[in-house]
Amino acid sequence: MSGLFRAGLISAAAALAIDQASKLWLLNVYELGRRGAVAITPFFDLVLAWNTGISYGWFQDSGPVGQTILLVIKGVAVVVLAVWMARSGTRLAAIGLGLIIGGAIGNAIDRLAYGAVVDFALLHVEFGGKTYNWYVFNLADVAIVAGVIGLLYDSFVTPGAAKTPR
Repeated sequence: MSGLFRAGLISAAAALAIDQASKLWLLNVYELGRRGAVAITPFFDLVLAWNTGISYGWFQDSGPVGQTILLVIKGVAVVVLAVWMARSGTRLAAIGLGLIIGGAIGNAIDRLAYGAVVDFALLHVEFGGKTYNWYVFNLADVAIVAGVIGLLYDSFVTPGAAKTPR
């Protein structure tokens, strides 16, 4: 196993562990569902949201068949990303792909365990007497976004960086 692939696996495992630990703690120890919305800062709240869809809540009414299809698509995507990670030429690309894989697996575990993804972080701002909310997300989503940013950065600054799997 190459050092780059190992770095990607470590980042995937770390993202998965942190994501699942945060969700289990918020659900079972902190009991976020019982507490309702908890203001942490003037712009950040903890809230419990069960997302049966995909990003931004798309396909929420897909039912069990749709959930199964989403899991199969996610499984195929993880395999493709793992092949890409095994062939990556830079540490940043391997880590970025690992973060995406770990986040995808974390959300897939939620779908299998609960039938929906556990989301809990809400960013918001008040302006002109109105409150503007960002979508509710979790640490798996943060890992996925960080991984994509890492891949984009790598593709722009690394000479000859692989844009897709070879």
